[in-house]
Amino acid sequence: MNAAAAVVAFVPGLAFGSFLNVVAARLPDGRSVVHPPSACPTCDTQIAPRDNIPVLSYLLLRGRCRNCRATIGWQYPAVELLTALLVAACFPAFGLTFEAATAAFFCITLVAGSVIDVERLVIPNRIVLPAAAVDLAAQTIREPSPEWAIAGFGAALFLLFAALAYPAGLGMGDVKLALLIGFALRRTVPIALMVGFVAALVPSAVLLARHGRAARKMGIPFGPFLALGGIVALFWGEAILDAYLGSF
Repeated sequence: MNAAAAVVAFVPGLAFGSFLNVVAARLPDGRSVVHPPSACPTCDTQIAPRDNIPVLSYLLLRGRCRNCRATIGWQYPAVELLTALLVAACFPAFGLTFEAATAAFFCITLVAGSVIDVERLVIPNRIVLPAAAVDLAAQTIREPSPEWAIAGFGAALFLLFAALAYPAGLGMGDVKLALLIGFALRRTVPIALMVGFVAALVPSAVLLARHGRAARKMGIPFGPFLALGGIVALFWGEAILDAYLGSF
């Protein structure tokens, strides 16, 4: 049953991913995400419904606009596919439950914040703060406990201190994203933070090797790494934490 639910959820997940592409392109500029309809950024021709099918249209058009033949970035189908896979994965992991729905919402928010951070080096308050409030409310309804709020504010405080110590590498958007992750994960939020920081070491080391001391002034978006940590902790955090605590 859970596997069937995952298959069913995959198609709406693609639609959510397509919408996230619109959000990433318009929301940071303060534009409406519902009007006007999607159009080619090169020739401004409105995209026909047949050319707006997530992933499939990209493949059929071979990554080009039907009208002007301009190249369509690979990130569009990548975001659609990633969102669909994450949403679908929530149901085998958590069953046909309210927890699976909250996990899917959490994943969608992480993808949205990561895409915008990669493209604009910013994580908009209009995404992360309402999502954090929704996650806190949903998790508290699902399992009433002050631990959800404590984990969120604790993670945000940790990132705040890190941002104050290293402002070139971390920003307030990362702090607010940590708030969201803590609200969503509770006791496994340390796993998310640890994975995020460890994953970010790889590009940091590459920049340092290539540019030396100048790399300290080259910012990289930390949001995607923090989001990766959130995904790892969401699906495997309990097992990782139990294995760690069981080693003592």
